[in-house]
Amino acid sequence: MSALARLWRIPLGRSALIVVAVIAATALVSLFWTPFDPRRADAYSAWAPPGWPHLLGTDGTGRDILSLIMAGARITVTVAIGAGLVATVIGVALAALGALTARPVRESVAVFVDILIAFPVLLIAMMIAAVWGGSLWVVIWSVGVGYGVNIARVARIELRRVNRADFVLAAQASGLTRSQILTRHLLPNAAPVFIVQLSWSMAAAVLAEAGLSYLGFGAPVTQPSWGLLLSEVQDYITVHPTSVLWPGIAITLTVLALNLLGDALREATDPTLSRGRRAQTHTPEVIA
Repeated sequence: MSALARLWRIPLGRSALIVVAVIAATALVSLFWTPFDPRRADAYSAWAPPGWPHLLGTDGTGRDILSLIMAGARITVTVAIGAGLVATVIGVALAALGALTARPVRESVAVFVDILIAFPVLLIAMMIAAVWGGSLWVVIWSVGVGYGVNIARVARIELRRVNRADFVLAAQASGLTRSQILTRHLLPNAAPVFIVQLSWSMAAAVLAEAGLSYLGFGAPVTQPSWGLLLSEVQDYITVHPTSVLWPGIAITLTVLALNLLGDALREATDPTLSRGRRAQTHTPEVIA
């Protein structure tokens, strides 16, 4: 059975996969269609309650919240994929240096990773944004680098474990170079760990982008963002609570789905966890 099939058999994994697919589809559809122009303000429709034609209502400038949520999904998907890929590439590169090189290099990389982990990712991103200005590229690279070092710590341990396996020792004895062993044996066998860490990094990136946009260091005001929308309507939470509810639900569902997807991927790609779950499920009751 393939890993995708095992993932689909896990209830939480199936639900998380559906939510992630819906969010990705929403972002794709918003490129071509939204109920209203998300940038168009209409003072006569300000704070319209949920109903027709504004299904989720409008904000203080009369913009349709559903259209803003749909357009904001593009920012979320872009940041999640971009920061996740940057974090994975940096994490794998640092892990390979920290697990497969000479001892002085390994120790230097370990110290470097520990130093970077000590700094909060959001603080680093805010400092970079203060210098270079708020943009999606700043968010993607700062968040990607910040969470890449976390991946490096986990991936380094996994690569060192795989490096001690018998088939790797056999490959070394056959005369394969370190780069060939890395690409043919180590990375493919450690790939499940990287995939799980990628999912968790994407969830962290979504939350970080929302936080940075909320604080004014993320997406520019000309680009709809869930965090930016949350920041704009928070002052009216006591008068128009539903306007804050929708972006909050969108952020929560996305982060929760990506985290649950990472947990389900870990179970689907780790045969020992799958066997343990099946053993618990089919263990007969013992009658005293």
